[in-house]
Amino acid sequence: MDAKQLKWAYLFVLSLIWGSSFILIKRGLVGLTAVQVGSFRIIFAALFLLIVGFKSLKKISRRQWKFVAITSVFGTFTPAFLFAIAETQVDSSIVAILNSLTPLNTLVLGIVIFGIQFQKRQVLGVFVGLIGCLLLVLSGASSHPGQNYYYVILVVIATICYAINVNLIKKYLSDLNSLSITTGNFAVLLLPALIILSFTDITHRISFEATEHSILFVMILGVLGTGIANVVFFKLIQMSSPVFATSVTYLIPIVAFFWGLLDNEMLTPIQFFGAFIILIGVYLSAKK
Repeated sequence: MDAKQLKWAYLFVLSLIWGSSFILIKRGLVGLTAVQVGSFRIIFAALFLLIVGFKSLKKISRRQWKFVAITSVFGTFTPAFLFAIAETQVDSSIVAILNSLTPLNTLVLGIVIFGIQFQKRQVLGVFVGLIGCLLLVLSGASSHPGQNYYYVILVVIATICYAINVNLIKKYLSDLNSLSITTGNFAVLLLPALIILSFTDITHRISFEATEHSILFVMILGVLGTGIANVVFFKLIQMSSPVFATSVTYLIPIVAFFWGLLDNEMLTPIQFFGAFIILIGVYLSAKK
């Protein structure tokens, strides 16, 4: 397989892994609380990354550790819990689609806080994406009265956290390789995640079969959906370009949607239209 074919293979694998993350969260919530899902996800990912990337921690200077810790909160810790809490009330496919707002929020925060250059077309993309988001959420709230769509606010907050993380890394950690940043993030978060987990009723739940199955799903989520996915993503960036690598944003909701169908989740025609508009907005804001 030549380099061109290999980069497309990596993109396809990455979309399958990250697109499957949302159904894995949902399965984890069968026998675990949202806090336990978030904690286990961080713990399993941390253990894996420390095994494969421990030596890379030496590349982090004392000055950079402060920013590594800050980015760990915005890029991993907070979203891990917010996504899990949101999926207790909202379908996993909806959460995956709203996750596509991350590039839009990255652009907005980059302009407002970090002073990055922008084009009018990118601003148009932000407004188009917001319109799609409103259609998706309002239609879902009316079509699924049994779900609490106020919880989508948590997903939006998580995407804002991702956006802050990207801009912080670009500004303060651009001279540090991705594996060092990611391993450093989880090295910082391992102890807090263990402490949070210890304050839950996990010792009581652990004896139930449903809990064991849920822990297995979250372990797959942590190791595959976070650890291995990051390694694949780094390789994809190295062999192609950041623009090509981030095009996975368009594929993740598609994979998540089909997982949702298998789990009896269904979007209304208006929600389909809203999701399509969101992806158009992401395309306009991200296109060079």
